[in-house]
Amino acid sequence: MKEYKIKINGNEYAVSISNVEDNTALVNVNDTQYEVEVEGMNAPKVAKTPRIVQQPVAASAQGDAHPATARTSSPAATASASAGNIKSPLPGVVLDVMVQVGDAVKTGQKLMILEAMKMENNIDSDRDGTVKEIRARKGDSVLEGDVLITIG
Repeated sequence: MKEYKIKINGNEYAVSISNVEDNTALVNVNDTQYEVEVEGMNAPKVAKTPRIVQQPVAASAQGDAHPATARTSSPAATASASAGNIKSPLPGVVLDVMVQVGDAVKTGQKLMILEAMKMENNIDSDRDGTVKEIRARKGDSVLEGDVLITIG
């Protein structure tokens, strides 16, 4: 808010400008508020706060009650999918493989290290069993959901 002391024909006024939009200003003169229209003058610009308008979310064409949850799965479900497959939880590069085909593994045992977004992620076994197949080798790039190891 800008405040001024102005003198008109010898009369002193306390003037404050509280808001200016386009060519209209809200002006307070001696505790009385006026809306003043300013023409041909560059009024000081006041930054406006943007308003966020959220559009209602429409149901998908398939009629899913919860379309976001229907099309995605949790990382746990991705990692422990069907038939003993250990899948990549996110895209990355295999840094190291700690097991070989035929090795017995326990639940929670570290199987490989995957680098994703400049972070190392341990890929652990979700079950006891024997390593049947290793589909990703050191240095391989993998995508989310790719099968890395099969445990039988």
